[in-house]
Amino acid sequence: MTTALLASLFVFVLASFVGFEVINKVPPTLHTPLMSGANAISGIAVIGALLISGPKDWNVTVILGLIAVIFATINVVGGFLVTDRMLQMFKKKEVKA
Repeated sequence: MTTALLASLFVFVLASFVGFEVINKVPPTLHTPLMSGANAISGIAVIGALLISGPKDWNVTVILGLIAVIFATINVVGGFLVTDRMLQMFKKKEVKA
């Protein structure tokens, strides 16, 4: 293994553990705003993945970029749907006369 690959793998594993601990400690009342922030970050990931998958010739980078676009788009759309549904629960019901 090269040093750069080993360092990248170490950062990935460390970020995974830190991310799990941070998300695990979030109270339910803060989940909706956190979800909206995560959707914004996923939107940035979609733009980055589109830039990576831009070349016309097919190689591993383009294929991984295309997969990233698909997964990030699913994450953004699903996140917004879940956030909207959660916010609908807090709206006052109108009384029909």
